[in-house]
Amino acid sequence: MLDVTVIEDPEAAAVCLDPIRAGLLAELAAGPASAAMLAGKVDLPRQKVNYHLKALERHGLVELAGERRKGNVTERLMRATAASYVISPLALASVQPDPDRFRDQLSARWLLALGARLVRDVGSLVTGAAKARKRLATYALDGEVRFASAADRAAFVEELTAGVSALIRKYDAPGAESGRDHRIVVALHPTLKPTGADGPAPVSGPEPTP
Repeated sequence: MLDVTVIEDPEAAAVCLDPIRAGLLAELAAGPASAAMLAGKVDLPRQKVNYHLKALERHGLVELAGERRKGNVTERLMRATAASYVISPLALASVQPDPDRFRDQLSARWLLALGARLVRDVGSLVTGAAKARKRLATYALDGEVRFASAADRAAFVEELTAGVSALIRKYDAPGAESGRDHRIVVALHPTLKPTGADGPAPVSGPEPTP
């Protein structure tokens, strides 16, 4: 089972967004189960569960893990093909965000468009690498920082921009015939507050820029 897989097909996205099927995926991510076993957990008739499982199987979201005899019946044990799923913007190709349409380093919506492109591009690369049975060279850095003031945050952004720009100038080799282009995305946003019983806590508004 993969840790995470990307859904690019619109029909597959629609299938997994159904609440019942999403619940079945969650159950099967925990371990293989038959329609009869799942029926009791999701409080649905076995025939109804079978119907949903077939829809998930047609789109590669679940797969056969094995079979077992139970009396005169052979049960199919199904499992999820991944522990979690991400829907690529390619599933909404005609309305997917385009970061090149509007560029604003201080815009949260532009950051969201960049994130969507990141999911789309890396998802496609992961799919291609899996088909070619090759490893995909990527790198990610994730961390948190608490700024004492808006002025400190602005200074951090300025230093970060200067540092990354200097690295790009140092290592960029546009004339290298054997080279390969890479995309760099650096993001900074407020940390989302913990989710409470009534949903995510409200996020405080932006601090004034010094």
